[in-house]
Amino acid sequence: MLTQETRDAYCTLLHRELIPATGCTEPIAIAYAAALMRKTLGKRPERMQVCVSGNIIKNAKSVVVPGTGGKKGIAAAAAAGAVAGQSDQLLEVINAITPDQREEIERYLKTAQIAVSCVEDGLTLDIRITGYEGNDSAFVRIAGAHTNVVRVERNGDVLFDSPLTQAGNEDAAPSVLNTADIVAFADSVDLDLVRAPLMRQLSLNLAIAEYGLSQGCGANIGRVLLCDAEGDLVARARAYAAAGSDARMSGAELPVVIVSGSGNQGITASVPVAIWARERGFSEEALLRALIVSDLVTIHQKTGIGRLSAFCGAVCAGCGAGAGIAYLEGGGYDGVAHAVVNALAIISGMVCDGAKASCAAKIAVAVDAGILGYRMYTQKQEFFSGDGIVVKGVDNTIRNVGRLAKDGMRETETEILSMMLETEA
Repeated sequence: MLTQETRDAYCTLLHRELIPATGCTEPIAIAYAAALMRKTLGKRPERMQVCVSGNIIKNAKSVVVPGTGGKKGIAAAAAAGAVAGQSDQLLEVINAITPDQREEIERYLKTAQIAVSCVEDGLTLDIRITGYEGNDSAFVRIAGAHTNVVRVERNGDVLFDSPLTQAGNEDAAPSVLNTADIVAFADSVDLDLVRAPLMRQLSLNLAIAEYGLSQGCGANIGRVLLCDAEGDLVARARAYAAAGSDARMSGAELPVVIVSGSGNQGITASVPVAIWARERGFSEEALLRALIVSDLVTIHQKTGIGRLSAFCGAVCAGCGAGAGIAYLEGGGYDGVAHAVVNALAIISGMVCDGAKASCAAKIAVAVDAGILGYRMYTQKQEFFSGDGIVVKGVDNTIRNVGRLAKDGMRETETEILSMMLETEA
């Protein structure tokens, strides 16, 4: 029985998680921290110390920072925030960089001292920026979630402080998440309670997918897939999702609605479901209810993993998309559960080696696995308990995947970062 407490928690979760961001969320979180630091300092710093966790390095080093004229990496993100960031805009902090500001960022990167280092103290998402100008200094720390400010200082005086235990909790979705309740919520919720974030997700994420296909971005995975997609709905769903990532990883100055802190996950969880609904003639109401399933199933999987991991987040969102399509086609709880378990059995081994152009290809593969998981269900085929990490019950399998990603892949995370940094040596 779906309780009112659970209904309220799911509504709150959708409003909290489905927020807009311009650019890859890790460099944008750096820009946000830098903008807040500059605001606290009261002037642009002449030098900055940027200390970030390994996962932030991994996801910020190879993507273009929007508004910078194609620049990549942590220093570019920090410079953009310090020069042109509007901290009150959160993850849209550098959404409106002007041509003059772009030139200022260019000059600032040449003249300012920006030191970047890695800090590892158990938090996968940790950003610490200190800025100096003359005798003044300011410090900002973000931890646990991309906009979760835990400490602000000016000239050594603490202006704001939040316990790190709270920062860690910001990463977790409510413990009430389970697949049966997600489907029941999608079946019964008054859509007006969640329509605004869902419609924004559809509008923004489809727009960047269309942009990626029309303009050509990155490795053009979307365009490659679309070449052979005539009459193939699965191929089109994959192509549109991949094209959104093509554009986003290339620094397109378009916002997306994120899921579980990731724009790629937000695109993957929404765009395939929207394309499927559009081409199969489903109503807006049916689409929105399917989108609820996709988003919440994605968040459910990410709860046990955390914001950042060596486990590719596109896997979770691709499984979410498969679940959303299963729901759209009338599969109900049984179809959703089988789609998720089958998809996780297929693709759970894909690693995250940072945000970059190839994320679009990984998204295409993840969407394919999600839809294959649903198609297996329609053909009365499934993977059973004991097949690898699959166990009886969809939520139990999701917990196993969380354990694999969070605990089992810790050394994988270290090795991936080491290899990535070696390429810069």
